[in-house]
Amino acid sequence: MDTDSPRGTTELAPELRPVVDAYRTCELLTVTRAGLPIAWPTVAMPRPDGTFLVTTSIALPQKAYNVRRNPRVAMLFSDATASGLEAPPQVLVQGEATCPDEIVTSALPRADLWRRLAERQPVSRRYGATALGRKLFDWYYMRLLLTVRPDAVTTRPALGPGEPLATRAEARRGGDDAFGLALRRLPGFTSAVLAAFDAAGRPTLARLRPRPDAAARRFALDLPAAADLRPGPASLLCHSHDEQLWTLRSFVAAGELAREGDGWTLAPSRYVPGGDRMGPVAVIRTLRELRATAQGYLDRRGLERPRIPWDEYAALKRP
Repeated sequence: MDTDSPRGTTELAPELRPVVDAYRTCELLTVTRAGLPIAWPTVAMPRPDGTFLVTTSIALPQKAYNVRRNPRVAMLFSDATASGLEAPPQVLVQGEATCPDEIVTSALPRADLWRRLAERQPVSRRYGATALGRKLFDWYYMRLLLTVRPDAVTTRPALGPGEPLATRAEARRGGDDAFGLALRRLPGFTSAVLAAFDAAGRPTLARLRPRPDAAARRFALDLPAAADLRPGPASLLCHSHDEQLWTLRSFVAAGELAREGDGWTLAPSRYVPGGDRMGPVAVIRTLRELRATAQGYLDRRGLERPRIPWDEYAALKRP
């Protein structure tokens, strides 16, 4: 049972704390300027006061922008890869987030988070390990801190293993619209996460297995007609990672959620690429874009590019 702390935060039940702590990632939903609920995978760290800490680089500031406009968020712990747990429950956290416009470069105030990243994602130890790495990846250490204060916590059974959401033959017939681009990626995933609003207007998330309907250019969702959802803007996130929190792949299909007879459908109108395997040219282009976004964040605030205390990170990344 969930309990309310004296500060008004809905805290995790004691038996859920080790479960949430074992999940390597969660899906974090924020609401865009246009009112679209959209989720991306992230690392969320539970704190002793009942809140969760999430960080993002100034090279990837959209989550921060969204939270500053609309603090309502949701997090779903539902991908048990590398957690060491067998069919753990899904944990949905709904609440509000804050994100001060302060760039944090020191590792020491959040040393526990950086140690966790170094342990769970060994490849991150390479960032800043060389002079070239420090030049190319300094933006990674220019961090914005999001604090999520839960006001509702819900558990659901694990979804369990499943088959790919589409066959290779179906994917090849996808097309170039938002539905078709998403369909091309579906053979690599066995489930997706729906980001939507519940009947009360709160952001919510659900892991499910969407079924592509190529003729109607939409996805049928395995949700009952009586599901506590509000028709309207919604999106589907597919993402995955390996046992070392790497080989990251993701995309989002955004569109309109509708009740159809005995179920629900989502007709995508926008495809948003995320992580995927990239060749050397694409990697270089992506690094340039990230560095440019970080510089733009600084320029709009009249800030110099901050110095990164590399010795702090080197000490924390030692095995």
